Amino acid sequence: MRCVIARFPFELTKSGVLKSMTGVKPEPVICESVTIGRRTYPVKQVGQVITHQDPRDFSVGEVLRAMTQLGFTCHGLPRTPAPTRALSPLQQASAMLGAPAAL
Repeated sequence: MRCVIARFPFELTKSGVLKSMTGVKPEPVICESVTIGRRTYPVKQVGQVITHQDPRDFSVGEVLRAMTQLGFTCHGLPRTPAPTRALSPLQQASAMLGAPAAL
């Protein structure tokens, strides 16, 4: 499949991407990601490996579009749990004694 990433044309195939990513250790996923084989990689890492370009030269959208067209599973931003509100020392002591928490 022919695609353009960072204004450069690339001829990508699913088997070619699988071969390029073989032996590459995934970085921690904190943004959009792509599942290639049994591993999940950040999109920018995949783009860097398959294009040999600096990750600042291309957008996440360009690589996501190409990976989706090749049939890889793409994931959006990982969900983070809502931050919990810390209790004040008074509220914490009340909760430990079984008293209802004050607002």
